[in-house]
Amino acid sequence: MRGQRPDGGVVPAPSTISRLLGAFALIAAFVLVGAAPARAGENVFVEVTPNSVQAGERVQIRASCDNNNRQAQVESDAFGRVTVRPDNGFLTGSATVPRDKQPGDYPVNLRCPNGNTASAMLTVLNMAQPSKGPATGGGGTATGGRTGTMLLIGGLAAAGVAVALGMLGSRRRGAGS
Repeated sequence: MRGQRPDGGVVPAPSTISRLLGAFALIAAFVLVGAAPARAGENVFVEVTPNSVQAGERVQIRASCDNNNRQAQVESDAFGRVTVRPDNGFLTGSATVPRDKQPGDYPVNLRCPNGNTASAMLTVLNMAQPSKGPATGGGGTATGGRTGTMLLIGGLAAAGVAVALGMLGSRRRGAGS
């Protein structure tokens, strides 16, 4: 941008290259200042599989602390307290949700030995299980174990009719010749 100097001279406009270098320096400064350093606790998590279960079922727990060589504690109102232990680079364990647990969402909280924490959510279902099969018809095929006998009798009768018709047909051919 051109302008006048106090002594009356003209200020030269900055070149395109100097503008680009200035913009690059400004962007670099923002990136360097804005980049957060790596913090402890970035690899802290807890997972519950499956994350929705019927009351009375078992869940698997997989967790991670910064140091997975030491056991940690996982706690939830859904199943109580569980110790997760080192297993192939993670912390693992399992828990059973009591059969009488009320349905709802329950937080699952991990506490690492170094004080780091993480949490997940477990949904407990308590759907009534049917005690017998669904009503799907009149029950015409449910004869109480006599089905096999009925099929045998029907098969023998069909075979007898086939033999009788075969014999009747051969007699007619013999009479016509």
